[in-house]
Amino acid sequence: MNLKRNKESPESDELNGVSPFPDEVLERVLSLLKSHKDRSSVSLVCKEWYNAERWSRTHVFIGNCYSVSPEIVARRFPNIRSVTLKGKPRFSDFNLVPMNWGADVRSWLDVFATAYPFLEELRLKRMTITDESLESLGRKFPNFKALSLLSCDGFSTDGLGAIATHCKNLTQLDIQENGIDDLGGGWLSCFPENFTSLEILNFANLNSDVNFEALERLVSRCKSLKVLKVNKNIMLDQLQRLLVHAPRLMELGTGSFLPELTACQYAELESAFNNCKNLHTLSGLWDATTLYLPALYPACTSLTFLNLNDAALQSGELAKLLAHCPLLRRLWVLDTVEDRGLEAVGSSCPLLEELRVFPADPFDQDIVHGVTESGFIAVSYGCPKLHYVLYFCRQMTNAAVATIVQNCPDFTHFRLCIMDPGQPDYLTNEPMDEAFGAVVKTCTKLQRLAVSGLLTDLTFEYIGNYAKNLETLSVAFAGSGDWGMQCVLSGCPKLRKLEIRDCPFGNAALLSGLEKYESMRSLWMSACNVTMNGCRLLAREMPRLNVEVMKDEESEDSQADKVYVYRTVAGPRTDAPPFVLTL
Repeated sequence: MNLKRNKESPESDELNGVSPFPDEVLERVLSLLKSHKDRSSVSLVCKEWYNAERWSRTHVFIGNCYSVSPEIVARRFPNIRSVTLKGKPRFSDFNLVPMNWGADVRSWLDVFATAYPFLEELRLKRMTITDESLESLGRKFPNFKALSLLSCDGFSTDGLGAIATHCKNLTQLDIQENGIDDLGGGWLSCFPENFTSLEILNFANLNSDVNFEALERLVSRCKSLKVLKVNKNIMLDQLQRLLVHAPRLMELGTGSFLPELTACQYAELESAFNNCKNLHTLSGLWDATTLYLPALYPACTSLTFLNLNDAALQSGELAKLLAHCPLLRRLWVLDTVEDRGLEAVGSSCPLLEELRVFPADPFDQDIVHGVTESGFIAVSYGCPKLHYVLYFCRQMTNAAVATIVQNCPDFTHFRLCIMDPGQPDYLTNEPMDEAFGAVVKTCTKLQRLAVSGLLTDLTFEYIGNYAKNLETLSVAFAGSGDWGMQCVLSGCPKLRKLEIRDCPFGNAALLSGLEKYESMRSLWMSACNVTMNGCRLLAREMPRLNVEVMKDEESEDSQADKVYVYRTVAGPRTDAPPFVLTL
């Protein structure tokens, strides 16, 4: 760094707001800060610390691609090697954000090609990236090493082939939950035969058959491979062959547990898993059955994360598997395990910190299996370290939630999803207000909350009064009127993201956040009682916010169907489609 220093005494430096540390010391200290929040705070200390942080930063996290322009980022941070960029609002995961809304990464890559020619890592979430952009990425950044695409769209497996062809130093290719045009598995053949650098490969969400011979050759060449997650078209006998080449794996996503194996093949599979001494994450397990699950047991002793989101296990199968996982800290399951399966979690996983229970079929209202408050209570009694939960269920009570948070008071993330919107406490027929009141009163470290069930404004009064560390709140089909949202906006000092759908909140609620929105990252409101006039007033009062309204063709002109409000230093975006009105 070439920074001008104040030559006066250290005492004078401090009085003038200048750092008393030599540049080299300050740069070394700042390099130890990994949190983007901490680095941002450091940059506010004084001008010299601002400059030191500016020149020493190599990674930038951008939580909203429209909150800043790529040109501004490039001017502020000249030495970036790694970029994390998020695009569409989170409710796009629920198909509430229309297609072609925006968040195309192309303009960012155009600027990066000039400003950051030595870019090494790009991690995108809910962005649009085309095959042409992937081709450009591979060609224009000779040192590129890591690509992670989560919930992105706009590209096909041809784009992955371009990355495989041109990125000679690639160490990570992580493709998760994307809207990808799957044209076949031939892209794996695009890696050069002398390519050996891959450490992470995840293509679990692709649907087509892959070129297994090309995959096997790739895995055998990449001796540093630590993460391998294949899709469900990889069979058990093929998985065994891959494991023989990669016994040092730390994370594994298996393929399908079909078809049947011979006795010899089963023994070879069991031996391969037995040699995986470093495995701490296991996922996949499509079509897993009691017949072949025991082959996994030797590899389970060191597992800390077990993701069974793709495996519709029954309670007995889960109980047997968990008996071999004494170190488990994270567990994702489908509700096919039912309450008895969760009882096994409570008795077998004393170190558990995170639990996610997903619905196997969220749209079948007549389904008989599922989980209830009983299973959740059982987990809370056996897992006192639990602090992160996402729980989809079909019934719940106020008393159960109060018991759960009493047993696990350190929740930082509590997302309870009662699948029937507006359902009350099924035993008392009362609203679920006291349940979430217990959560925010007891869990003082709470950062993220998703509420559900029959809720009045009392729930939001509790949240405003007690949730002082809350950063993200998700609300659907809840509330009585504007008062609830007003309580949240006035009472939660650390709130950064507020997501609301299908609630009776209107203009008064929207406008109550005038002093709050500039300290938040974003507000989403859809199917509420907000009007265009209310949105125009907000935009007029807060010119540094982007107030965007997405209009449905059938809706009344006065109604604001979907409202997205976010702070920005870049002004209104230039790529908004016709159905997005920027006020």
